[in-house]
Amino acid sequence: MTLALFDFDGTLTTHETMPVFVRRTVSTRRLLGGQLALAPLIVGYRLRLVSGLLVRKAIVRVGYRGVRASVLQAEGEAFARDYLPQALRPEAMERLEWHRESGHRVVVVSGGLDVYLAPWCRSLGLELVCSSLEQHDGVLTGRYLGHQCVLDEKVRRLRAACDLQAYETIYAYGDTPEDVPLLTLASHAYYAGQPWPAGRDLLHGDAPYAAIT
Repeated sequence: MTLALFDFDGTLTTHETMPVFVRRTVSTRRLLGGQLALAPLIVGYRLRLVSGLLVRKAIVRVGYRGVRASVLQAEGEAFARDYLPQALRPEAMERLEWHRESGHRVVVVSGGLDVYLAPWCRSLGLELVCSSLEQHDGVLTGRYLGHQCVLDEKVRRLRAACDLQAYETIYAYGDTPEDVPLLTLASHAYYAGQPWPAGRDLLHGDAPYAAIT
């Protein structure tokens, strides 16, 4: 049995899609206020002094606190239908399709939000492990539900969803340091489209994987 694990943003897509989703779904008033409130965090992030986890946590708090969950869900479905198809990386999707045609189990493991990733994955019949937003009585609290699905949390959630010991071969694909714990699970790992760690041979006899750069 073979398992294939794909990060989403930057791996299956040409760019980070969560910032696009935020800009499309957060009101202009909140965006303007958020730009001022979060400016120090953004600068710190660009200087590599602040983690992406902290920035995303702050963005979710400012952008979605008090928003009705059903409204964001509808926005997510529209985003999955109308925007995500044009953001996909063709060579990465070809690789994903090769796994599916080979009968491998394919799971998208992402720090992105389920409101848009879940409908996209459903449309392709893919399994999903990702981040979710907390809600109370149908209203978003401005917090993540549990931890963001990045770094070691990707591994923890994946282990809860899959019996990894049941798979003889595991592929994993990522593009940032937040994906490294996921890559360590794999017998055949790719970082930004290249074998990982650097120098690892491409799997003998497999369909070639074009570099994702």
